[in-house]
Amino acid sequence: MATNTRAADTAWGDHLLRAIIQLRELFSGRQAELDHEALEDFSRLFEGADRLQRMLEDTTQRSNTHDLMNALAAIRGYGEMLREDIGPQQPALDETLSQLLEAIHAAHSAHTGNGVGTAQPLLQAQKIQSEPGFILAVDDLKENRELVARNLSRMGHFVVTAASGEEALHALEQSDVDVVLLDLLMPGMDGREVLRRIKEHPEWRATPVIIISGNQDMDGIIECIEAGADDYLFKPFNPVLLQARIKAGIERKRWHDREEQYRQQLERNEKFIRATFGRYLSDEIVTDILERPEGLELGGDLRKVTILMSDIRGFTTLSERLAPAQVVTMLNRYLGAMTDIIMAHQGTIDEFIGDAILAVFGAPKRGDDDADRALNCALEMQAAMSTINARNEAEGLPVVKTGIALNTGDVIAGNIGSERRSKYGFVGHPMNVTSRIEDLTAGGEILISESTLRSLRGNFQVGDSQEVKVKGIDESIVVHQIIQGVT
Repeated sequence: MATNTRAADTAWGDHLLRAIIQLRELFSGRQAELDHEALEDFSRLFEGADRLQRMLEDTTQRSNTHDLMNALAAIRGYGEMLREDIGPQQPALDETLSQLLEAIHAAHSAHTGNGVGTAQPLLQAQKIQSEPGFILAVDDLKENRELVARNLSRMGHFVVTAASGEEALHALEQSDVDVVLLDLLMPGMDGREVLRRIKEHPEWRATPVIIISGNQDMDGIIECIEAGADDYLFKPFNPVLLQARIKAGIERKRWHDREEQYRQQLERNEKFIRATFGRYLSDEIVTDILERPEGLELGGDLRKVTILMSDIRGFTTLSERLAPAQVVTMLNRYLGAMTDIIMAHQGTIDEFIGDAILAVFGAPKRGDDDADRALNCALEMQAAMSTINARNEAEGLPVVKTGIALNTGDVIAGNIGSERRSKYGFVGHPMNVTSRIEDLTAGGEILISESTLRSLRGNFQVGDSQEVKVKGIDESIVVHQIIQGVT
């Protein structure tokens, strides 16, 4: 078997080397007719041929498929570009280059045999129309990098190259790459490690990666595909197939970029909506609207809630003695501090009525501790008045005191109003009862109803209790004074 393999290698190698010798002889007599770029391409082609000849003469190197494919790739790549550039003006060179490329095709087929390594037939020269892209070509061999860069630049792409895995990752950090062309066998960080890092990086994982390698092991190919490679091409690669792969990769990247832009725009819009409507609605209501548009429909449901109502005592008299700007400053300072506290306790602010605050605990988000959160909120609101009054006094504004009432009961919670203008609000007898209890409060006092007291789960110190008759309500109600919470 080894004897047959060496014989096959000798046969295709001799045929290819004869084709190269024929090209050298013809080239030597035509150099004066060629421009600088064509001369450079012939130089690269012959460098690849010299390297191939050395490997064929060294029996220990004949089995090194990766290096053989690199040499064949260089010869084929520069040969195809030379045919495209000088073929019409140099028929004899064009014919000899064509024979050389056919010899490479035969050599590739003979060396790889059947299966994944079967050489791709030469395709007729054609151009795959593609949107220009930013391509990163990674290969440790300079001639391979230059060959790929030349091919892709002719197609209108912007190409950067990297000679190692470390350079490739640095290039990805510096630029928004559309497609990565990646060699597998490189010293230091190899292509598999580069592929792994690309696909694990949150900003790079959508970048298409096309493996271009002389390694034609099926297990290695499967490993790369499973690791996230988008395609796998063998050296020597067919430039037409490479164009098609890159076109597909760029289109995938463009679609991903557009989707990412749409997602970011949606996030910005949602943040704007939350920031804007969050000034008028609670976070829970805004979230409900965003996640369930049907939640905008008019209507509601029956909810057991704890209602909090707070009011500044004697505010009307105070406002008559102050300039309008002072009234607004004092009111906004108070409402701002109270709003933060209510939202921290997951309360829903129903509305501001002048200096009064109406908030509800238990809708739209309900919990077993609605009454406790409401009372803890009221205690914190009263505690915060000392800080508010300190700032008032520092600015020559009067000290203010608030009364807070809590009541628990069943209300209709939902969207109230008309199709043109509506609000998330609450309707029911407990709302009126809370307002009447709030009328009874003195400055710095918290009064709660009997229903709220029964709903509490925590330990709170209850002061005086009294049964009172209030305007607009037939039955008498029992209210309890809260002194402080027990921690």
